[in-house]
Amino acid sequence: MPEPVTLSGNGVSLIPLEPQHADALRDAAHDGDLWTLRVTSVPEPGTEGAYIETALRGQADGHMLPFAVRDDLSGKVIGTTRYHDIVPAIARLEIGHTWYAKRWQRTHVNTTCKLLLLRHAFETLGASIVGWRTDNYNFASQRAIERLGARRDGVLRHHALRRDGSVRDTVAYSLLAGEWKEVEKHLEYQLTRHAH
Repeated sequence: MPEPVTLSGNGVSLIPLEPQHADALRDAAHDGDLWTLRVTSVPEPGTEGAYIETALRGQADGHMLPFAVRDDLSGKVIGTTRYHDIVPAIARLEIGHTWYAKRWQRTHVNTTCKLLLLRHAFETLGASIVGWRTDNYNFASQRAIERLGARRDGVLRHHALRRDGSVRDTVAYSLLAGEWKEVEKHLEYQLTRHAH
């Protein structure tokens, strides 16, 4: 079972998510009113504590490992991400529940977080495969996952409830351990380009 850990690089740290991060997540979500987006799982104002509690219950049950995303320069928590659907018997886990304050979207942050999470999953946890799932209408998320080098596995139709009560189709992606080294080089290259 993956243990809480801090992963750092490129001025970003993934730190174990804790109850005291509730206010910081509220502030991050207010940057862009992210909870109003139909296709994401950002907590609504006042529900951050329950959101964290659910994540930590998943951690205690062994199928989640949630992180707060911190900008190291300011020390501010700017979003969150987690491993979920961890299945040790087949060395599989997924990355999801990922969101960042609006001003940090389309920056080096997501690429850095995915590099750190994938490296830890494949090289420390010994994952054979890492998966992602996203709403069929979350085109920005689909593009971001595809930019990582993940393969689109298919669409799970009528798969999950959205916050507005409608039922979404879910687009599934994955990356195999054998594909990781090439993807690692690609992500490092993207970060080098971003730095110039």
